[in-house]
Amino acid sequence: MLPFHSPSPHDVKVAVSDPVVAAQLSAGLDQQAPGSFDIIPVKDADAAKHKVTGRDAVAAYSVEGNKAVLYVAKADGTYLEQAATTTFTGIAKQGGQKLSIVEVAPTAKGDVTGTGLFYMAMVWNIVPYISVMMLMRAVTVSRRVKLLTLAGIGAFTSVVGYLVGLSMDIVPNQPLAVLYAFMITQAVAWVTYGLVPFVRQFIPGVAIGLFVLLSIPSSGGAIPYQLVPGFFRALHPVMPLGNLIDALHGIFYFGRQDLLRPTLVLCAWLVAGAALIGAGFVLERRKAAQAEAVDGAPVEERLEEPIEDPTIETPQPHATSPGHRWRLGEQPPMLVGTVRTPEGAPVPQVGVTILGPTGHQLLRTVTDHEGRYAATALPQDFVTVLLLSNDHTPAVARLLLADGRTFRQDFVLDHRAHRPVHA
Repeated sequence: MLPFHSPSPHDVKVAVSDPVVAAQLSAGLDQQAPGSFDIIPVKDADAAKHKVTGRDAVAAYSVEGNKAVLYVAKADGTYLEQAATTTFTGIAKQGGQKLSIVEVAPTAKGDVTGTGLFYMAMVWNIVPYISVMMLMRAVTVSRRVKLLTLAGIGAFTSVVGYLVGLSMDIVPNQPLAVLYAFMITQAVAWVTYGLVPFVRQFIPGVAIGLFVLLSIPSSGGAIPYQLVPGFFRALHPVMPLGNLIDALHGIFYFGRQDLLRPTLVLCAWLVAGAALIGAGFVLERRKAAQAEAVDGAPVEERLEEPIEDPTIETPQPHATSPGHRWRLGEQPPMLVGTVRTPEGAPVPQVGVTILGPTGHQLLRTVTDHEGRYAATALPQDFVTVLLLSNDHTPAVARLLLADGRTFRQDFVLDHRAHRPVHA
């Protein structure tokens, strides 16, 4: 709420038709409200109006004798329209002119306050972050599947969000908007996903900082960016949410004008996300190679580090049924194995203890009647599997678990030699 508590205009561009009047207004406004308005002189009323419809100004003021006309665009934001109307109503009154207000870019019928588009954009901005946080808990799903899932969620959210907005008359019928909605879903998702290997457990705070705390005040959606403090105004041209809203305004209300900058910025965020994902992949492959060099045995690719989001319940390591047939939506095991004697006979009721990378116990279970065990929700790191049995020798194995696959660790236990007891 900090940037919204006291909105005031800053460098609001207003075209004024008469150069002489423009000079007088500029001098007067600089004294009364320094830095609030940026007066653009033009030759006539048509040129002033064209500045608004061409998105070169947010309002235009024309004076002809005792009449004045203010051209405004509600599509640029209701608060901004109100600020311009209030200021120039006073100016016209001081000059003895009767002011007429002409709306040149009204919002859709269902968007009375002019903020309906912002709430649509917020869905496309927040859902990708939540999707990444949820998918990071899918410990047996590969990177490729996760990226495809994010693309599917983005496509579904973009289309459904647009259709809902269209059905409620919040936006006009311009299907090109779906493309830009999909672009921001992937930009936010890729950057969030790509940051995970680098910021680890801090990813919720980093992502919320980027795509909520910085993006919302600078977006110009709830309150036009010209009315918020300078720091957030400076962020507007580079943040994805602000560029999405600028692009949608251009598509819906200004004849698809000024789409170049929003398109390039959203593409830049996509490139940054792809670069982060690639860098994280290289980093994790390097870790896996180091682990292989230490252990002297091949290890599978590590895809992600586990993260924690306090808003989402973290799955705890637990044993699972080795013979269960896993259905869609259920969590399959990350680690399975069998315990047998050298003769191949299964060894039931063997105690299986799995230790984490720091040596703390993650879980304990026992083998079933066929000598099988299984566990899931384990960390994507080194774990130690320890087997203890009264009638067989103990065994231990250390392995590196990775996301997206099930690891098998079988054991062969020799019979324990019992010493005779002498009286």
